[in-house]
Amino acid sequence: MGVSGRVMKNIVIIATGGTIAGSGIASSYKAGQIDVNEILATIPRINELASIRLIDFCQKDSNDITEKDWLGLRSLCYALGCDKEVDGIVITHGTDSFEETAYFLNLTLDIDKPVVMTGAMRPATATSADGPMNLYEAVALACRPKAKGAGVLAVFADTIYSGRDITKTNSLKTNAFDMGDVGMLGYMRDDKVYMQNLPYRLHTYQSEFARAEFDVLPEAGIYYVHTDCDPQLLAWMLDRYDGVVIAGSGSGNYPKAIQEVIENYEGRAKIVRASRLLEGSVFESDVFDPLHKTIPAYRLSPHKARILLMLALAQGYEQADLDRVFELY
Repeated sequence: MGVSGRVMKNIVIIATGGTIAGSGIASSYKAGQIDVNEILATIPRINELASIRLIDFCQKDSNDITEKDWLGLRSLCYALGCDKEVDGIVITHGTDSFEETAYFLNLTLDIDKPVVMTGAMRPATATSADGPMNLYEAVALACRPKAKGAGVLAVFADTIYSGRDITKTNSLKTNAFDMGDVGMLGYMRDDKVYMQNLPYRLHTYQSEFARAEFDVLPEAGIYYVHTDCDPQLLAWMLDRYDGVVIAGSGSGNYPKAIQEVIENYEGRAKIVRASRLLEGSVFESDVFDPLHKTIPAYRLSPHKARILLMLALAQGYEQADLDRVFELY
């Protein structure tokens, strides 16, 4: 029996490295250096929450996580989701590319069991490391019925986020994540879960990408708009990639020179208009895209829009379906 007399759940922790397994001090460390078993040993009460099994998937700084890693994680999570002996999954992951992995899994996992991601802003050897508490609360959330069927979730600094909307907004603080104007899903208080909201966008087993097979993903890049941004670079990217996401100013805006490149482009690459801002949305624009040659990303950040674009292109989607999935997901 676990905490408060509850039947013990079987939780699998998948370790991928990151700061939570880092070694050094907060201002200077290497990620992915410490075995997560060493971190678990510092949290004796975690064994009162669940029976835990650890899988070392990789030991990487999250900047080195690749699309191949995404596909491998997806396959591993699916296999665990089909295992009747597994009640929930926790993934430890570096914070720099955390939101990209979370969104990819949120779109492509065909399971309804709890999947909770977490990490840390301070390495395991730092004074007041935040990883142990984040991991404890992530396991606690993965044990709860409230996490079942809710898509990929994340826990940082006592706060519950959705895999779709979580965004890293601070490079230093332990509460480094936010969900913009959407707000968080709820709070953790030690092992207790206080859900305030649930994700309403299609996810995991509800997603049309959850049952798709991917060996490789189409290539997509992000073009960042700034003062005097080079239109020739965008033209090169359109010739080079299967799709390009424009990280526009404001609500997906750009200079006239960029608009001219888009309007004159007749190639096969698909173009998505996103915003470099945290809050707000990108809609269709008769001013910046009067010929309707781009797909609005709505609330998706450029790097998340890139993920959805690659998945949609892998399905062979053309403009009409691209418009549909960006509005839907």
